[in-house]
Amino acid sequence: MNPRSADSPAPKGRSRRNFAGARPVMDDVARMAGVSKQTVSRVLNEHPAVRDETREAVREAMRVLGYRPSASARSLASGRTRMVGVISFDAARYGPASILTAINTAAQEAGYLLSSIALDDTADHATVAEAVQRLSAEGADGVIAIAPQHRVGQALADTRLGTPLVVMENEIRGGTPLATADSRGGAHKATEHLLTLGHATVWHIAGPAGWTSADQRVASWQDTLKAAGAEIPPPLAGDWSADSGYALGRELARRTDVTAVFASNDQMALGLLHALHEAGRRVPDDISVVGYDDIPEAAHFLPPLTTVRTDFAEIGTRLLRLLLDRIDGRAEAEKEDESMIPVELVVRRSSGRPGRG
Repeated sequence: MNPRSADSPAPKGRSRRNFAGARPVMDDVARMAGVSKQTVSRVLNEHPAVRDETREAVREAMRVLGYRPSASARSLASGRTRMVGVISFDAARYGPASILTAINTAAQEAGYLLSSIALDDTADHATVAEAVQRLSAEGADGVIAIAPQHRVGQALADTRLGTPLVVMENEIRGGTPLATADSRGGAHKATEHLLTLGHATVWHIAGPAGWTSADQRVASWQDTLKAAGAEIPPPLAGDWSADSGYALGRELARRTDVTAVFASNDQMALGLLHALHEAGRRVPDDISVVGYDDIPEAAHFLPPLTTVRTDFAEIGTRLLRLLLDRIDGRAEAEKEDESMIPVELVVRRSSGRPGRG
């Protein structure tokens, strides 16, 4: 007599216990489905090494019994907490906030909880390392770092982490998966758009030095002007805020040789538009303006802003997907991986040919 395999579904017509008044447990499911407790655990954790008919038998037993696995049961069965950690910076800004929301949504859909730590822009090396270690100590199955500054990337690279790590917007190498928008490509699109319209050169309001995206946009803006044989003005350093765009815009408004400006985000572009309007400089008749990010309000600026659209939701979703690949040990996660999200130029009324007035 050959005993039936523990990974085989129960025979039809098997008698069922009456569990009235008692909450069913994993042993009850295993007994009804005619499989081992380990097989029930595998089904709960979506292990691939379970036959389809066995998986369906276990799920049917769960439905009949009204079995609902607890988070602690899942953790014990899999050795995982089904919690991911996120370290973010400047989470009040539109981009980081949108990415964090997308990560949270994708995590919930995958059955994970999120634990996040928000650090300010002045966080030093030790603070970053402490945040990573804290999430690891809390039992995070993996950590996503929204790391916009070069020094943050260096701190992450120096931190010995026992859990998988995925990074957004930095230049860490050595097997750490990255997901980021194409800042170089976006800056090229913005600058080329203004040059194609006939502007002799393009001025640039940059983000803070040391921020990966800001530095990449400056470099690409300069390269695009150089390739076109255009004069390269000195970049003007903003801090991502509308106030900094306004202050720099007042300086630009006094220059009669400025006909086109590319701002490294939409908030600085908004401040620039305010300063130009206040100075009586018409947009785009006197000066064309292009921003970056395509925040929801950009289409309602006066005039509506030409800008580079970044798909922040896709970045967040891609970060979570890369991390889960890493957690699950899939082969593609073992190699150095960079996910570059394309960007799109959205042309509105703030850009036009020079000298229209």
